[in-house]
Amino acid sequence: MGFDGAAVDYDRFMGRYSTGLSGPFADFADVRAGQRVLDVGCGPGALTAELVTRLGASSVAAVDPSLSYATAAQERFPDARIAVARAGALPFPDAAFDVSLAQLVVHFLADPVHDLGEMARVTRDGGVVAACVWDHGGGASPLSPFWDVLSATDPDAPNEADLPGTRAGQLKDYLIGAGLREVTETVLTVRVTHPTFEDWWEPYLRGAGPVGAYITSLDDAGRESLERTLREQMPPAPFEVAGSAWAARGIVPARPDVSGARARPQV
Repeated sequence: MGFDGAAVDYDRFMGRYSTGLSGPFADFADVRAGQRVLDVGCGPGALTAELVTRLGASSVAAVDPSLSYATAAQERFPDARIAVARAGALPFPDAAFDVSLAQLVVHFLADPVHDLGEMARVTRDGGVVAACVWDHGGGASPLSPFWDVLSATDPDAPNEADLPGTRAGQLKDYLIGAGLREVTETVLTVRVTHPTFEDWWEPYLRGAGPVGAYITSLDDAGRESLERTLREQMPPAPFEVAGSAWAARGIVPARPDVSGARARPQV
């Protein structure tokens, strides 16, 4: 998938959009002072930064399966707890958090219902589990201009439109399947202005994500041909790229108290 490179490459590629998504997503999940929050699939820390600003680093934990990304996030937020772990095997006790979030992660999960259920496990009764994914299926993601051109020039090229959570209602269904209640879904939109074509295009060459993996697989002539076509198809600079994401949240239901007194674990 191309997620083992330098954190700065991801920052320049998708971070320019995901950073703007983090605030609205945290608002949608009702993140507020006094809570303890988990960022699942944190990457280099776009959402983590928003959570640290709102809550303080000591109230934020995060995980990512990529060692390079988790290391970068830990360096940026030394007082937060950052671990190398997958969404389906979180290294935290039951009911450790008030809110668990997965920003731009679910579409890369092999079993979204299981992994969202694992997020619910580490979230207290009455707490919130929320996820968001770019609307690749509806052609409204910030990467859609690229995929539109690529699908016309190389019909056999992979795309992200069929990944989990990229279409209306999918995230909501996953959360319901994971046992969450009062599940709601909405659309969050960010807008980024690119002053030049190069400002938009150069980060695509850094190898991050499925897009970067595809471009890296091309030879020099293939990359040059793709760039020429994109230059012809993209609007004259400066131009704006809008990106919409499906977002869904649910409430963790009350679970049986098997301890007699359910103290909140320390993590």
